[in-house]
Amino acid sequence: MANAVPVADFLVLPPRLDRTAEMLAESARRRGMAVEHLSSPVVPARLQHSAGGHLYGGPTFAAAVAPDLDLVPLEPADDWLPQLPYEYTHRDIALTTLGEARWSRTPMFVKPPRDKTLPAGVYVDGSRLPGDERYPADTPVLVSEIVTFLVEYRLFVLDGMVHAASRYAVNGRLDPAPLDACAHRAAVLDFAAGLLDACADSLPSAVVVDVGLASNADRGDEHWAVVEANMAWFSTSYAANPDQVLDVVLRAAGPRHRLTLRDQAFTRPPTPFPGTGRSGSSPMS
Repeated sequence: MANAVPVADFLVLPPRLDRTAEMLAESARRRGMAVEHLSSPVVPARLQHSAGGHLYGGPTFAAAVAPDLDLVPLEPADDWLPQLPYEYTHRDIALTTLGEARWSRTPMFVKPPRDKTLPAGVYVDGSRLPGDERYPADTPVLVSEIVTFLVEYRLFVLDGMVHAASRYAVNGRLDPAPLDACAHRAAVLDFAAGLLDACADSLPSAVVVDVGLASNADRGDEHWAVVEANMAWFSTSYAANPDQVLDVVLRAAGPRHRLTLRDQAFTRPPTPFPGTGRSGSSPMS
């Protein structure tokens, strides 16, 4: 079957829309982009192999539609967080497997590196981790010592600089606010500047980094630290400017022919998409 005639840049959205997707759609339309809200994770023939596709949605959706759209979602490496210098994490973090973590007999915080396949949280020991067939022993997880984040911020990073930002939590509870309205604005940007200056080459050109003011009860101190890194095309914008967020999303999941040499390291080999015989460029959720 012949390839369809390429169309102008467009944004593809999944069947279920959250508020971020709705705001990104509005922003895309304001700048003259078409918005394609799919009713299922199947790309219409008229869009297949088009030259200007972008997406916002979860990993399962991305795995289903990215091949037919010939676009490449960028994602940080699983080991990015544990590889950071201690001055940016202020806690011990290890990338391991769920099977290994189940042997631990000490309290720990456990989360998946990127996909939200496993409930992230504090576990009193490894025996409390999920053990059913949904979570095989080789599932990658990040295991860290327990710290409390007093306030947390989401940074949408583009080309090594903060392009959009928002507070999203206070004392572990959702509390979004624009960064410019926050008392910690200067401290957040100062910490982010140092982090990105030292570590930008280890991240995609478009990515989300969460940071926060952490407290360690055992040490009795407070410090700015990285919470985690996430895919921009699968991150809630909270109170960040949607036009600026869209800039990052479009770069983070865009046409393969625009992929730069530096970003090639932040793509994954295609993986089978269940039940289709096709491949996707992102892992399943």
